[in-house]
Amino acid sequence: MYYKFSGFTQRLTGSGSSTAYCPQGLGTSVPSETSTLIFSTPTKLMSESKAPLEYMGANRVPDLQRIFQASDGIPVHLKRGIPDRLLYRTTMALTVGGALYCLVALYIAAQPKNK
Repeated sequence: MYYKFSGFTQRLTGSGSSTAYCPQGLGTSVPSETSTLIFSTPTKLMSESKAPLEYMGANRVPDLQRIFQASDGIPVHLKRGIPDRLLYRTTMALTVGGALYCLVALYIAAQPKNK
């Protein structure tokens, strides 16, 4: 059995093979004229370039793999030393401070207003 999407009920409904292979809104004709170019400047292929390839820098992946895969008992989020420790401690301080601020705000909001 073949199915098609019904625009009225927004569900799949049974249909014949001719309507299933030619859904609504899709034409079978091919446009006769080609579309216009979007960009006016031609693109240059890498094979056409005479200059040698320039890279942004050295491949650091093997070095980082060696650092992160070392089994030295340090958690992976602290493996890169002092910057990681600083970021971790700052994040923990902001988290604890935010939780305390929320608790204080809830305590203040729970108190009745004195007139």
